[in-house]
Amino acid sequence: MGEILALVEARLLTALGEPDARAAVTFLGTDRIEVLRFVDGDVVRYATLGMSAQPMADPTAVLADPVKGPRAELVLSVRAGLADTDKVLRPLAVLAASPQVEGLVVAPGASLDVGEPLWPGAPFSSVLVAEPGGLVEDLELDAPMDPVMFLPLLPMTHNEAAWKRVRGAQELQERWLSHGTDLRDPLRGSVPLD
Repeated sequence: MGEILALVEARLLTALGEPDARAAVTFLGTDRIEVLRFVDGDVVRYATLGMSAQPMADPTAVLADPVKGPRAELVLSVRAGLADTDKVLRPLAVLAASPQVEGLVVAPGASLDVGEPLWPGAPFSSVLVAEPGGLVEDLELDAPMDPVMFLPLLPMTHNEAAWKRVRGAQELQERWLSHGTDLRDPLRGSVPLD
């Protein structure tokens, strides 16, 4: 487990540089989750470290495979200085612990909800899990282990999350794109919906 996390941290540092802060959160019955903060000009990126230590297991499986199964870490990017986004550390750790706590398999297209604003005054309590491979490339592990994916999180307003449940992730992403939505704006309003 420690060896995997060392490789994951090295991949994050290669892609994002040195973190300027890190915090650790432990939930009862789970492994420790760290959240690293990286500043890149006017963008702050938060990346989890610890979610990939164990493979995510199908909640319907009788026994969880300790080796095989998808592995992931979460990455959130927001514009710096517009909101107190550093308060997102605990909600991000909660989302990263959800595979261990709730038996979720976090995959692109999924919605994750923390039930409260991601940071003080945020119009978002949920995120859309986007496709990996853009900002941080997948990390290949020795067979038979699955690679570690670095999944970008896109904050959704309450209305966007409801619309996504009905219309799907692809349509919501197309709507954001067609309206030129700045998904890194921590204070943005909902995209116009039909």
